[in-house]
Amino acid sequence: MGKSDGFLEYNRSLAPKRPVPERLKDYQEITKLLLGEEIHKQGARCMDCGIPFCHAIGCPISNLIPEWNDAVYRGQWHDAFERLSLTNNLPEVTGRVCPAPCETACTLAINCAPVTIEQIEFSIIEKAFAEGWVKPKPPQKETGKKIAIVGSGPAGLSATQQLRRMGHCVTLYEKSSKIGGLLRFGIPDFKLEKWVLDRRIEQMKAEGVRFEVNVDVGVSLSAEELKKNFDAILLTMGAGAPRDLRVPGRELSGVHFAMDFLTLSNKAISGEIPSDGIISARGKTVLVIGGGDTGSDCVGTANRQGAKKVYQFEILPKPREWKESWNPSWPQWPLILRTSTSHEEGCERDWAITTKQFAGKDGKVHEAHCVRVQWELDKATGQYSMKEIPGSEFVLQTDLVLLAMGFVHVEHCKLLTGLGVQFDARGNVQTNGSYMSSVPSVFAAGDTVRGASLVVWAISQGRQVAQAIDSFLKS
Repeated sequence: MGKSDGFLEYNRSLAPKRPVPERLKDYQEITKLLLGEEIHKQGARCMDCGIPFCHAIGCPISNLIPEWNDAVYRGQWHDAFERLSLTNNLPEVTGRVCPAPCETACTLAINCAPVTIEQIEFSIIEKAFAEGWVKPKPPQKETGKKIAIVGSGPAGLSATQQLRRMGHCVTLYEKSSKIGGLLRFGIPDFKLEKWVLDRRIEQMKAEGVRFEVNVDVGVSLSAEELKKNFDAILLTMGAGAPRDLRVPGRELSGVHFAMDFLTLSNKAISGEIPSDGIISARGKTVLVIGGGDTGSDCVGTANRQGAKKVYQFEILPKPREWKESWNPSWPQWPLILRTSTSHEEGCERDWAITTKQFAGKDGKVHEAHCVRVQWELDKATGQYSMKEIPGSEFVLQTDLVLLAMGFVHVEHCKLLTGLGVQFDARGNVQTNGSYMSSVPSVFAAGDTVRGASLVVWAISQGRQVAQAIDSFLKS
């Protein structure tokens, strides 16, 4: 805990954000660090709640939140860093992009504004890097066991670091040109600048991790070679198969998957491809279909590219608006209307809309034909069904459509076919209680198993599968 009555004495205070006109001119991070006495006050707000729901229910990796809140309040920054590092391999990532379910589970959130947990986490790890406390931790003893990890997103990175520190020889394979998966190519720099990843990767290199990029495992490196040369294989490729919108006109130029749009933009920003190699929104009316985080990232990116107008449509009903500081669904995640930093920058949002077809000229999209829908509950089954509202049809003039409707499952690539792993009913890799697939010595974790989810869940499963692989290799 922090100060016993700190939550009565201090209000919740958020770090400043760069002004909208300024941040729209570049791709630098939006949120600044909360510095000085104010961050100590935020740590002081952690109350003596008895049962830390933030740790027990809200946080998938069971961060020791009350302990490092208290340390920050007392100015014991190194102590806070040590506790944070016990449970999280990538706090510099979760401190920036996690939606913070820990805060919705904070005991204060029953009837008050919760502790700024994510902000404190962000401050701790940045202080640690600035002070030189984040150092390589190579193993003291080698086991001689070799492990191949395929996919370098948060699950792969977390598992890699844990297994290497256990003394195993770990090779991490990535089919893209750089390590990081969707952290690097999917999340825009204004939320997560890529030097943040680079400095952690340098630490892992110093610990003895072997990184292999531009390797399409299953094609340039066969599944048989992998099984022959390694004692265990871990699949952490994420849930890369996007949900498509199969309507007339889908084939028109100008209709793209959101991740294609974001990936090319990120590569241009990093200098990997020329600026004219992107899917550009400059001067265009953009329609983003899908109301989640990926859709929000498309909104922010399109505005930075100079879009004329940005719309975002969601098929589900508009969530209820909630202006109170406390959580109406405590300690669970509340289904309320949220406005992201990208929405603040300019976007017309609408809900309960489905797109029936696209129309165009000369092979290019120019119109989206839409209709409003309503959702009705079947009391007998408990299921909702969608029905179109007669007479609600309308046409939106648009030059660029970005499909951000989520991901269905892991891509069923040649590697998975070659390994012969089984899939569950949703199309994800099927595993047992120890993250082992149907093929002995082949494990899977993160979105590859869970489906598209939060970064913090991927980190959690990455750490857990590392323990499972270590136990398997020692048995």
